[in-house]
Amino acid sequence: MTTPPIDPLLRDRRSPSVFDPTHTLDDSQLASLLEAARWSPSWGNTQPWRFLVGRRGDASHARIVAALSRGNRQWAPAASAILIGLRQVGAEPDDPKGGLRTYDYTAYDLGQSAAHLSVQAVSMGLAVHQFGGFDHDAIAAGFAVPPQWEVLSGIAVGRWLPSAERTTDSPDVDQANVEREERPRKRRPLDQLAFAERFGEPLRVGHGE
Repeated sequence: MTTPPIDPLLRDRRSPSVFDPTHTLDDSQLASLLEAARWSPSWGNTQPWRFLVGRRGDASHARIVAALSRGNRQWAPAASAILIGLRQVGAEPDDPKGGLRTYDYTAYDLGQSAAHLSVQAVSMGLAVHQFGGFDHDAIAAGFAVPPQWEVLSGIAVGRWLPSAERTTDSPDVDQANVEREERPRKRRPLDQLAFAERFGEPLRVGHGE
């Protein structure tokens, strides 16, 4: 429960690490997720983000999985798709100015695109788990990423598999992860996040968690 109330798409969002390994994303679903990211705001409409996309079972997915950290390799491969987010850090060869005066905010804009993708996923009954534990250099080399782009973050997308739906045929999962994911979500109260007059002085608008 949030206080004050917020949209259910935001309220019900989770970052699970137990995905349904039988669920697949079809072309239209994947296109909708990426379209939501495409329409996120960016400085001067520069859209300084790109995504590498691997769906479970294809060659791109296998290449991404091979670069995952040991911990993330235990859960992420079961997701229906894994995306790798890139941000622009330099000018394109055919555009010396790159359309940008600075690249300081491109990570911010990539984050906004990922947030839009996440909300779209919830609206479709899906879940997203963002992560950073993977070999960035291996991804850059494996996908021939140009030097003006930085590999930054991973996004696992799929259908959350709650314990009530698991059967004896379901893959083994870390029970501690399951229990943690099914607990009510918590956040810092607003008076620790939003300030007035000076840093640390709470803005008195409520105490939502």
